[in-house]
Amino acid sequence: MENKKALKLIDSIVKTLESNQIVTDEVVEMVKELRPYAVEESLPVVAKTLRLVSEHIEENEVFAIPIPQDEPLIDEETGEEIEPENSEIITGSESLLYLVNLIKKSENPENKTEIREYNRKMEAFAE
Repeated sequence: MENKKALKLIDSIVKTLESNQIVTDEVVEMVKELRPYAVEESLPVVAKTLRLVSEHIEENEVFAIPIPQDEPLIDEETGEEIEPENSEIITGSESLLYLVNLIKKSENPENKTEIREYNRKMEAFAE
């Protein structure tokens, strides 16, 4: 995102998530405030994400979507998936913080791919 007000709002969201370690109503309101900036900058994927985030938190009272995992490792001999050591699923404020930082630099193709993955997970969660 490029709008200075949007970037300032993102920084506020990040600070709130870092200091509270929980997703508050204040964070939801800031996410809702941020959405028009994404629409204004013609960032439909980001606008959708922000809408899904606010709806998800309002419905579930928590951000239950995990940080997308890297591609699974495949054992070349057996062809089976290898579980990485210490692979924990990270949700809540930590996952939302990660997503907000992706949104801040949404012009990066890798970030946009992960943002889309969050969208898929939020849509699947709602079903």
